Amino acid sequence: MQITSRFTVAVHTMLAICTFQDTYKTTSDFIASSVNVNPVIIRRTLQSLKKAGLVDVKAGTGGATVAKDLKDVSLYDVYTAVDCVTENLFNFHNNPNPACPVGKNIHNALDSHLAAAQNALETQLKSVTLADVAKDLNKFI
Repeated sequence: MQITSRFTVAVHTMLAICTFQDTYKTTSDFIASSVNVNPVIIRRTLQSLKKAGLVDVKAGTGGATVAKDLKDVSLYDVYTAVDCVTENLFNFHNNPNPACPVGKNIHNALDSHLAAAQNALETQLKSVTLADVAKDLNKFI
């Protein structure tokens, strides 16, 4: 199981915009060169981030800017903006055998543990801002 790369691409996108928006036009082509993906992926990412109010995008070659201070944007905000998980992080296999004692009771035994794991992940993502990640990134630049 993996969370899709949309999340890390979105974080990378926002940090690239923040880092370069004052010196370059942060177009989808420019950001794509940093992320090393097709600009179409960046355009889709920017659409999701814009819809969530995290970035502003000027049509054409106007570029993107960060719409909020990075200290006001958590990793969870980005995570939900790009729809990494629709509802539950863990997909449960379909149709466990109700005639089997394990199959009949697997949800009762496992669901609360999976919900707790998802809650722990989301709590951690809420506790880290993009400013925190930018500060860590700047240690390496």
